[in-house]
Amino acid sequence: MSQRRDNYRAALRREQDDVSGPRPTKITTLQNRYVRVTVEVDPDLQGDLARWVTRPVSSVVLVGTTALRTLVDTVGRASRPRG
Repeated sequence: MSQRRDNYRAALRREQDDVSGPRPTKITTLQNRYVRVTVEVDPDLQGDLARWVTRPVSSVVLVGTTALRTLVDTVGRASRPRG
């Protein structure tokens, strides 16, 4: 057990030595009565996620907008009194 702890501490020290300087990270904490979760997002990963997610989200928004316009037009025509 002691050797495992020493190896872990040595790895942490190596990791700290490899870092040239503090990198800005975005930290979000979600907390309720039973669970507390802290999520740190690397700024580089945040840029990658934005690039990966932009196109699918845009597509979903476009489809949703088109569906709502069609629904509004259909309901508008059906509710007009004929005369």
